Parts: sequence; structure tokens; C-alpha cells
Amino acid sequence: MAANKNEITMCAVGDIVVDREEPESMYAFAAPILRQADITFGQLESTITDKPGFLMCGGWGPRRCAPENIKALTSAGFNVISFASNNCMDWGPECFLDTIDRLRQNGVDVIGAGKDIAAARKPAILNVKGNRVGFLGYNSIVIKGYEAGPKKPGCAPVRAWTHYDQVDAEQPGTPPVIISRPYVEDLEAMVQDIKKLKSQVDVVAVSFHWGIHFAPKTIAMYQPELAHAAIDAGADIILGHHPHILKGVEVYKGKVILYSMNMFGFDVVDFPDVERLAASQKLYNYEPDPEYPLYPFHPEAKMTILVKCLISGKQIQKVSFLPALINKQNQPEIVTKERKDFGKIVGYIEEITKDQALNAKFIVEGDEVVIAAQ
Repeated sequence: MAANKNEITMCAVGDIVVDREEPESMYAFAAPILRQADITFGQLESTITDKPGFLMCGGWGPRRCAPENIKALTSAGFNVISFASNNCMDWGPECFLDTIDRLRQNGVDVIGAGKDIAAARKPAILNVKGNRVGFLGYNSIVIKGYEAGPKKPGCAPVRAWTHYDQVDAEQPGTPPVIISRPYVEDLEAMVQDIKKLKSQVDVVAVSFHWGIHFAPKTIAMYQPELAHAAIDAGADIILGHHPHILKGVEVYKGKVILYSMNMFGFDVVDFPDVERLAASQKLYNYEPDPEYPLYPFHPEAKMTILVKCLISGKQIQKVSFLPALINKQNQPEIVTKERKDFGKIVGYIEEITKDQALNAKFIVEGDEVVIAAQ
């Protein structure tokens, strides 16, 4: 993908769950592009293990996939995975640690999770063609007990608290303003991690599992605060995921913030809590597309992206994305410019970016969409 011997490319996608008889089929359409990259990043949303474990939380469908499903990642070229998510500890520490071990045994670096907090905050550093690229991963969607501690496995947290402020004080029952702010101690720890990593590498990519799931457009108050603090500390790009739908894009001090890259292949097998899913659909005011029975998400969640970064001269020179659609088999298919869905996806990202008063603009170059500041 890179034009000269000193340039490298990094591809990044959002949430991944692979749970199927032929794991390699997940990326049948996207793998040729993913494999061309020098570095390929994704966010794992399930354990991959054959350990028995025990169910820690009945939350949003605890996910445990057979070890054979790692083939989907390795065959598509993924070599950096964040495991900092609200599902990482669903089946207990044994399954959690086994997932990390299996990924590393298959040549995949894991960030954002580990046997203790020091391991969870440890970066992955890749040296490719003279460019040193570092990755850190954090989770804001932290189920109590899933965060790592000094002697406890789990994810690296950047938690946030929420306050509801009644604006129209004399009018009981009126809508509040929702205020969310990062935990000070988590924010400070993240800043120190990034500063330390930036002193060791040329490019720092920070992954956040964060945001408001299922809801189109809306970005929580704490998210820009975290993203800006990360960039001020030395981050060069922010890779966001978790909301199960695309969100807008910001350019802050010349650095791209992707608030949600959405899912990029997400098998939902025997969702255990149908009542909670129905309640969520009512709360967030959406109905899944009945023609997509394997994909019980917002209809707009069929639109996704594959992010590309061109790195040269020890810095990011260009950030772009390839529009993609999730098909009825949950496979992401890259959408080229000649297809009508290309303009639909680009227009959608422009709309949700403008709705949140973010400043990114999008320039079509062939089948890619380049991200720039207004």
C-alpha cells in the first residue's frame, strides 16, 4: 500500500466478534486490503478460549468463542488487538488470560488488558521500516470488577462519572443536561502512559472503548475531554469503538479523532437476554432491520469504515477511510466509489460529524475518503 520503502500503512477497524464454523470467511471481502497493511488494528469484543471459566456478569450477552476463531484475525493480517472492553472479563480471569495468551501465541500484540494494571497499561510497540509505532488501549465502559488492579487481571480503565442537572429548575420532570467527566486518577494515569510512550516511539495510537451505544450521532461530554488530553500528552490518532454505530470525526491540533469506527464483523450467536435487547431498542428508539436477523443493531449500523493511515518520516502524513457495508452474513464489504452506497456512507459521516459540531471535512480521492480539518 505504501509508495516508497520508508512509508508504512496502518489499517484500523472497530469492534470484532467472530463465532462461526469457517472463521476465515468473516473477512473474505476485506482481508485483501487488511493484509496489505504493515500494521492492522482491531478491537476484540469476546473471549476466545476453550477454558470452562465462570460467568462473572450477565450484561450484554457474555461472549465466549472457540479458539479456532483466531484464524479470522491472523488470516486477515491483524497484528495489534485491544482487549479493553466491557466484555473482556465476562467468563472470569481464566478465560480472560487464556484469550490474551492465545492471541500472543499467534503473533498478535494485545493492549489494554493484562494480568494486572501494569500489564494492562503496557503498550505494544512495532518497529516497521524505521518507523516506531506505539499503541495503548483503554476502556470507559467498565463493569465493576472488570478493571485491572495491582494484583488483579482486567482492563486499563478510563472511567467517567455521570451527573444529571435539571436545567429548568422550577419545572419538575423536565429533561436534564447530562454531564459526564473522566475520573481524575484514570485520566492522569493515561496521560502519564502516553507521555512515556511518546518518548519511546514516533507515532502513538490510542484506542478508547467508550461512548453511547446504539444512539446515532450523540457523543458523550467526557469523550472530547479524554481525546484532547490524550493528544495534548502526545497521541497522534484516537481510535474509538464500542457504540455499535458510526460516530462523527474531529481534527484536534492536526490529529484525527475517530469517535466510533463501528463494528467490523460481529457475530451474535444466541443472544441470551432478549428482554434487555428489546428494552434497549425502546430506550434508544430503533428497530433492527428484519432482513438482517443475525445483526440485531440499529439499521444505520450496517454502515462502517476501514481506517487507513499513511506513516512516513516518522509521523502520520494522511488519515483516510474506506466505506464499507455489513452484509447479511455479518461480513464487512468494502464499497467502491462507483457504487451508490459509497456516497450514502460518506454523506452519513458528514451528517453525524456536523450534528455534533465537529470540524472534520471529507475529501474523496478515488475509493478513499481523506480526513482533514475545516
